[in-house]
Amino acid sequence: MENTIYFDNGSTSFPKAPKVAGAVSDFLTKGGFNINRGNYAGAYAVESLVLDTRNQLARLFHAPDSRCVIFTSGITCSLNYFIKGLLKPGDHVVVTGLEHNGVMRPLNQLVKEGIAYDVAPTDREGNVDPRGVEALLKPQTKAVIATHASNVCGTVVPIQDIGEICRRRHVFFAVDTAQSAGTLDINMEKWDIDFLAFTGHKGLLGPQGTGGFLISEALDVQMTPFIAGGTGSQSDSLEMPQNLPDKYESGTMNLPGIAGLHAALSYIEKTGLPIIHDKKMELTRHFLDGVRDLPNVRIAGRQDISNRVAVVSLDFLTMDNAQAAFELEQQYGIMTRVGLHCAPLAHKSLETFPQGTIRFSFSASNTPEEVNICVKGLRNILSIDSTNN
Repeated sequence: MENTIYFDNGSTSFPKAPKVAGAVSDFLTKGGFNINRGNYAGAYAVESLVLDTRNQLARLFHAPDSRCVIFTSGITCSLNYFIKGLLKPGDHVVVTGLEHNGVMRPLNQLVKEGIAYDVAPTDREGNVDPRGVEALLKPQTKAVIATHASNVCGTVVPIQDIGEICRRRHVFFAVDTAQSAGTLDINMEKWDIDFLAFTGHKGLLGPQGTGGFLISEALDVQMTPFIAGGTGSQSDSLEMPQNLPDKYESGTMNLPGIAGLHAALSYIEKTGLPIIHDKKMELTRHFLDGVRDLPNVRIAGRQDISNRVAVVSLDFLTMDNAQAAFELEQQYGIMTRVGLHCAPLAHKSLETFPQGTIRFSFSASNTPEEVNICVKGLRNILSIDSTNN
């Protein structure tokens, strides 16, 4: 990573939080025992670590109880748990126009089985009006699924208002926090969230392969685990345990990853979300100020730092986006992500489909100097392109 600049934190964070790598290494080299299986001190110590991590996540998301924290391999797995564990033929779902394929692909799989969905109006800046969501609710609507912040343009969706609508209309509310967890304060109880999906390797600064969901009591009663197997509990029964978290945690979880996630969450708790968020937003402001007047470049989504996270997409109007991204990496060592970002629905809303965009996503570890290098590089690339044309 020497002489490089990493602006792809929307894909995965780098660097990870301090002590994450050490926590994973210690787990693997000093006693990588399993839990819910062994009745010896090492296994109990690991179980305590997992419980501590559940408690950290319950505090972070303002959940009622750490038992409602379920670990999975990541947010895509979590969303599949919700979509395939709840919906039945004849059910209807409302989504926003910003959703990732982690939502849209499992939903489309179920369309063949009699599930229907509608997309709430989403404007060219990525704004979602809660009234547009409510207007689509039907008697057969079972759930609303909304990303908290767009992985393409960074726009924040008003999930607190949508949650109130869902509570009032007796509809389950699921939230994808892939781009907001670890940056924005999220209150599961106050915002009437029934299902909160999170990933550990983005804003939470932990290892890949970690994530999970938090579930409300009302939803848990109606949801079926679509993965079944051994849990180390109630082993005399061929039926899945109905108590949380065992109901949704079959098999051996990613314990080395959870050890790393625990270290990352400890760092976030010590540092504080406001400090992390403010630094990211200052970098985003600096970047937007630098690129706003670039010729033949369009900022996809919002033009300022209001109501957004630290994700900015640019669309090059006179040259191929992939070529611009290649030049940034080759000439300046700047790593971005180019394309449709697994979110074609969002690009259609933002009017950047099918060409996609170059996405710049910042972490609190980035610096203003790195942003300056990037803006200068963009100006040089555009200048060369203008000369060639």
